[in-house]
Amino acid sequence: MKVFGLSVAIVLLDQITKQWMDHWLGLCEPYACNREVLLPVFQLVVLYNEGAAFSFLADAGGWQRWLLTGISLVVSIGITVWLMRLPKQQLMLRISLALVLGGALGNLIDRALFGHVIDFLVVHYDQYYFPAFNVADAAISLGAVGLVLDMFINREETP
Repeated sequence: MKVFGLSVAIVLLDQITKQWMDHWLGLCEPYACNREVLLPVFQLVVLYNEGAAFSFLADAGGWQRWLLTGISLVVSIGITVWLMRLPKQQLMLRISLALVLGGALGNLIDRALFGHVIDFLVVHYDQYYFPAFNVADAAISLGAVGLVLDMFINREETP
């Protein structure tokens, strides 16, 4: 199935970029950050997120690693089963789910192996910062947008 190839590509791109950034810039520690400013509103900074989205549960003491790993695994299995059952004609839904699956697996690998997710993309305006993210997070976000669009574009007519 070609959509699983998209998921694999997301996982590979995510893992390669995380390791490259971690090696190149290193962990951003307070008052000692290596940053690469690409635009006035965009920079590269390596941060370790031990929690979920927006660092939710990051300070929970360690148990969250296995909870979030388990949730990611169950969601990934569910999406895989869903993808396998979808008709090929539902292309937008299939691509959107493949993006979410690739992102979920990319972050699952980090969490299971390292206990944290490596984030390195930072968007900001003046002193207002959007939470740091990575390729996996971007794929999940694009997939979520695709899922919402698919609901509106391909909704079934009810009598």
